[in-house]
Amino acid sequence: MKEKTYIMLKPDALKRNLIGEIISRIERKGYSIADCKMMTLDEAILREHYAHIADKPFFPETVEYMTSGPVLAMIVEGENAVKGMRTLMGATKFEDAQAGTIRGDFASSTTYNIIHGSDSLENAEIEIKRFFG
Repeated sequence: MKEKTYIMLKPDALKRNLIGEIISRIERKGYSIADCKMMTLDEAILREHYAHIADKPFFPETVEYMTSGPVLAMIVEGENAVKGMRTLMGATKFEDAQAGTIRGDFASSTTYNIIHGSDSLENAEIEIKRFFG
């Protein structure tokens, strides 16, 4: 089933010049970039996006990291894009991410884990609206 999902390349991906490499992997997997834009995030949108961790002790560090530079927001589409992109990205905890996945090859910690991807169709819809209007 053709789906749309929200993918965000985080500040470390941009600082390390990994945009081309990551987009190539996404496209080689058969997905297409339906839309993308460079954005600088503020605490308000991060509080909304990370509402599930806003009360955690590491949240301020997450905000500091996510506001440390621009991100690349993308709408990725293709067959089973949500699950497929989650597989391509690798586990959130970088030490669990398999070699060959984006996080397995590039993440340096669980905080600095390169990429975000929607975890369900429902969240993809919400996140696409949040970042693309």
